[in-house]
Amino acid sequence: MNLQYKTLLKQDYEQLNSKLERNDALDVLKWAYSEFGDSLVYSCSFGAEGMVLIDLISKVKKNATIVFLDTDFHFKETYELIDKVKKRYPTLNIELAKTELTPKEQADLHGDRLWEREPDMCCNIRKMVPLERELSRYDAWISGLRREQSPTRANTQYVNQDHRFKSIKICPLIHWTEEEVWMYINLHKLDYNELHDKNFPSIGCEYCTKPVAKGEDPRSGRWANKEKTECGLHVFNQGSGI
Repeated sequence: MNLQYKTLLKQDYEQLNSKLERNDALDVLKWAYSEFGDSLVYSCSFGAEGMVLIDLISKVKKNATIVFLDTDFHFKETYELIDKVKKRYPTLNIELAKTELTPKEQADLHGDRLWEREPDMCCNIRKMVPLERELSRYDAWISGLRREQSPTRANTQYVNQDHRFKSIKICPLIHWTEEEVWMYINLHKLDYNELHDKNFPSIGCEYCTKPVAKGEDPRSGRWANKEKTECGLHVFNQGSGI
């Protein structure tokens, strides 16, 4: 089957997911790289799931391409982690993708602290536009979404039709629990963002991420006190996974 967004139909995705249903994350990655090769990219935020996926990907494709959306607003701990990952996996191609606007240029055009006044616009400028540019170079991309993360992610499949970026989206960790993610990290002694030890279960930009109290929704620290819960990279349709 020639796997391309513009040619695959809904029933094709259903067949692919039925075929992969009993496979684990490593098998899904092996299948994905055998199908797409160099036309597959991993868009990584370097969260806990990202550390697991990077390690698994390194076992399948040593020179895989990993893209990080560098908004210029990330925590210093996140940038420090990226440097550690580059040293641990020197053959992986880790790229930092940025928007064309510097923070100063954004402030000049849209006013200071745009993330407070119009967070959707800020995310669009600094995340959506750069990712759209990056994904246009590939046939498919990998994401670390897990079904238990939030109700909007509960129907995510291994292989998803991504209408937002007109791409095929592969999610190998859909069945993993948070406990399993951390078991893997600890078992393999992987580096991870130090903020996870300071009550930051989900880590984004510094200005839009707060620590989470015990028992709260793990994503409640993202865009705290706002209705916004997603940056826009993951657009979900009822029953389709994305």
